[in-house]
Formats: sequence, structure tokens, C-alpha cells
Amino acid sequence: MSPPAAKRGLLLLNLGTPDAPETGPVRRYLREFLSDPRVVDIHPVGRWLLLNLIILPVRPAKSAEAYRKVWMKEGSPLLVFSRALTSAVAERLQGEYEVELGMRYGSPSIPDAIARLRARGVSDFTVLPLYPQEAASTTSSSLARTYEVMAEGWDVPNVRAVPAFYGHPGFLDAFATVARPVIDEARADYVLFSFHGVPERHVKKSDPTGRHCFASEGCCAVLTDANRHCYRAQCYATARALAERLGLGAQGQGWTVSFQSRLGRTPWVKPYTDVVLPELAQRGVKRLAVMCPAFVADCLETLEEVGMRAREQFVEAGGESLTLVPSLNAHPSWVDAVVRLVRESDAAPTAAAGPSAGVPEATRAR
Repeated sequence: MSPPAAKRGLLLLNLGTPDAPETGPVRRYLREFLSDPRVVDIHPVGRWLLLNLIILPVRPAKSAEAYRKVWMKEGSPLLVFSRALTSAVAERLQGEYEVELGMRYGSPSIPDAIARLRARGVSDFTVLPLYPQEAASTTSSSLARTYEVMAEGWDVPNVRAVPAFYGHPGFLDAFATVARPVIDEARADYVLFSFHGVPERHVKKSDPTGRHCFASEGCCAVLTDANRHCYRAQCYATARALAERLGLGAQGQGWTVSFQSRLGRTPWVKPYTDVVLPELAQRGVKRLAVMCPAFVADCLETLEEVGMRAREQFVEAGGESLTLVPSLNAHPSWVDAVVRLVRESDAAPTAAAGPSAGVPEATRAR
């Protein structure tokens, strides 16, 4: 007699959010987030000093004020939209997978999500980090925490991670579907792809050769073995593929890439969004549309940082309007893409999985 089939579970991972738009909850969230050595990768003593003497005395109150501007009746936008996606995916995968949402920081936590799945008899896990481009501070941190929790039990379950999907047709088609009518309605004459930034040193650590990243202006133009784990190169691959789907023309003419949300004084990947915005206005761009394809759910960084502050900056610099393209949230095309990602990943041989899975050939080096 064959053994019973293992019950399958799907764990969707996102970064996290404070429990409330107030100083106390924001401080707790930032303390957990910025204590992660994959986020602030400096000596532990320096990290403690930076966090407790410089960041936490000031930043929580400012961040809480920003959160209040975008907070929804149901809670934080990131959590609201992530829960909506989880519910829609669970409905589509009913009978195939038990589905839960886990946040790397805050609630619902990764340990709680795994415990709920195990309580329902799940012993075969598929993990989908909801970060299109892989970075140590998001993908690696979330997966490392997930593996750590999985290993705490006596019987360690089977675990598979869905690779970064920055070039997957389902993800790209979904974002193009969401963006096209918004760009058309705004009559945008230029599109800015604004990705979340990371420190340059994070990118360099992902270069196994130590000679490729930032060695030339075109280091991110194609994907190679040297930069296959490079967050910046993956962002450019996403932007090129979306620009092609949206018919935006050549880079620099109808669209460009920038990076937002930098923190501290060390160099982060460039160009910076807050530097690019006035430059575009001075070049004569009047109606700007901004897409944020590093985020699959609208959050503080899209709604407040781009939708409010960036809009104000662009108009003050001489632009006419800045339109934020909504993120994927729980759009039906994105739900379809998530279901496709999960099924394809579980059906694929282990050797076929990797960060370049689903990446259009045009973005790879030959």
C-alpha cells in the first residue's frame, strides 16, 4: 500500500508593517526590522549604536505620521492588500494547497503562519517570497527565517522556494495590465520605474567574481553568471520587459529607472528617485507616470513616498502632474500569475529552478 500523499501548503511572504500608525508600534517594527543583520549589515555594536542612538529616537514619530496619511480603515495598506491576495489565491488553490500569509517583521509572523499550516496537517511546503527581485534584505532574510523556523520541529518538512519572478511573463503581464489604462488616462509623456533601493555594498556581495558589479556603466544591461543574483540588474531586467510590453520606446526617451527609499549616508544604488524627478521636470517632462515594480502590494513606499512626496517634488520642479500606477495588490491578473508561479515551480525539476527562471532571453547574456 502506498503511503498517503503529503498535504501541501503555500506560504506567501512579505516584509511586514507596524500594527498601528502610532509611534510605539512603529518603533517596535523598526527595531525588529533594522536589527536584522541582512538589512543593516555592519558590526553588531555599530548596528546597536546606529539603531538606538540615531534612528529610534527620531524616526518612529516621523514614520508614524507618514503611515497615518495612508492608513486604511482595515489597517495598513500592505497588510490589507496582502491578505486580499492570500484569500484570492487560497480560493483558487482550494483542494491543492492550504494557504497562509507570513510577514518577516510584525504580524502575522512567519512562525505563526507555519504553525497554522502545520496544525492543518501540512508537511510539504511551497514558499513564495512576494519580492519580484531578490535582495539579501528581503528575499534572503525572509527565506532564512522561514528555514530556521521549519528546522525547529522534530520532523523537518519538505520545503521549496519559488524563485525570484522579476522576469516571469505572468508577473510582467499582470503589471502591464494594471499600468496600461492608468498611463493612458494620465496621458503620460514619460514613465519612471522607481524601485526600492539597497546599499551598493549589498549588490557587491552578490557578485561572486568581485569584478563585475559597478565596474562599468553597462554592468546591468544583461544578466550573466556574475550578476544573476544582482538586485539592480534584476530591476533593470524588469523595467526593460515592462517598457517593451507597454510600447514605451527606448530607455531615456520614453522611460527610465531610479531607486528610492535610501537610508543613511553610505552609497545606495543609483540613480536616486528624488534626484531624477527634478531632472525630468527640467528636461520638459510634464505628465509623469511612476511604476514601482519592486512592490506587489501598495504600501508606505508607494502611496506616501511616491504618490504624495514625489508628486509634490515633481510639480514644484516644474512638472504638470505625477500619476502613481497602482501596484498589483489583489488584481485578478496577479492572482492568476501567483497561481501559475506556484504550480510551475512545484512541477519543475529542482535543477531548473533559479533566479533567472522565466526571464526573457533578451535580458540574458549569450
